[in-house]
Amino acid sequence: MTASLEQLRRCHFAVDLGAARTRVFVKGAGLIVDQPSVAAVNTRTGALIAVGEFAEKMTGRTPHYIRVVRPVSGGTVVDIEMAQRMLRQLLGDKVRRTLRRKPRLRAAACTPHDSDPLAQRATVETLVGLGARRVELVDTLIAAGVGCGLPVERPEATMIMVCGAAATQVAVLSLGSIVTAERIPVGGEAIDHAIVQHLRHHHELMLPSQSVRPLQLALSGNGLTSQGPTSTEIHGRDVATGLARSVQVDTAAVRDAIQTPLTAVLDGIGKVLRVCPPDLVADLVDRGIMMVGGSALLPGLDQMLRQATGMPVHIAERPDVCAVLGLGAMLEGRIEPLVLDPTAG
Repeated sequence: MTASLEQLRRCHFAVDLGAARTRVFVKGAGLIVDQPSVAAVNTRTGALIAVGEFAEKMTGRTPHYIRVVRPVSGGTVVDIEMAQRMLRQLLGDKVRRTLRRKPRLRAAACTPHDSDPLAQRATVETLVGLGARRVELVDTLIAAGVGCGLPVERPEATMIMVCGAAATQVAVLSLGSIVTAERIPVGGEAIDHAIVQHLRHHHELMLPSQSVRPLQLALSGNGLTSQGPTSTEIHGRDVATGLARSVQVDTAAVRDAIQTPLTAVLDGIGKVLRVCPPDLVADLVDRGIMMVGGSALLPGLDQMLRQATGMPVHIAERPDVCAVLGLGAMLEGRIEPLVLDPTAG
């Protein structure tokens, strides 16, 4: 599934279609699109009203004839036509005209580890609809490893954890390939859902989807550890009366609520380490785990992983855009393949 570096160097632009955000890297121009994977549609006329951040702000606030949709779910395109319309709008006329002038337009795209052929085909068809004559697919784990500066092409183990909105992918990389990997269907959205359910059951408070982030920010710093703040005020809607209400939420209880989805992530890391060759595990003891993806910024998650695994845990410099920047580095030829010389020695 992962294209060769030679094939990628011929590509003109790269796309990372994530469940939460869509990112586009154009060769020579850099990262030009980083917007939520959301579109708002008028169901009466079929017209596209808004995409990206503006469409996301409309979630739960629209009249009945405007529908807010997510054409990408779990890192897979579920509505090809809507994904194409959203991408066209996000790119804008100027960039699209520039790309159309290329004689044989080639594109590269990230796909989640172990994605099935139908999911891969949906990604390819989405980009073909934008005018690409050929689409190269790259495993998100490899692209993210390159993007955060890991020496993935060397004969030494590096462990990467891609914390996405819909899933978490964990892998051990060596010699530019995946040695062992696990995809856990738990991501940032599952953690948000656990917080919403906790507040509903224990405080009878309905929380709008946009209000989960302030609660996570309240847990910032050592948020997921016992050194964090003891309580925080949250505004929502009373389940019984429907009126606005504020409650003081015990952060220790919120930490307990999100332990269930996080335990699944820890199990996945353990599974990867169990099937990994012993020599590579020895490398990982010193090097540790590199966290990338938007949910890697969840306050205190790195500290929790350190305590659970006993290994060093690092967060990439720009964790949310590592995958698309890795694709961009491959497009621009900044990654040199390791040349094995059989006659040496």
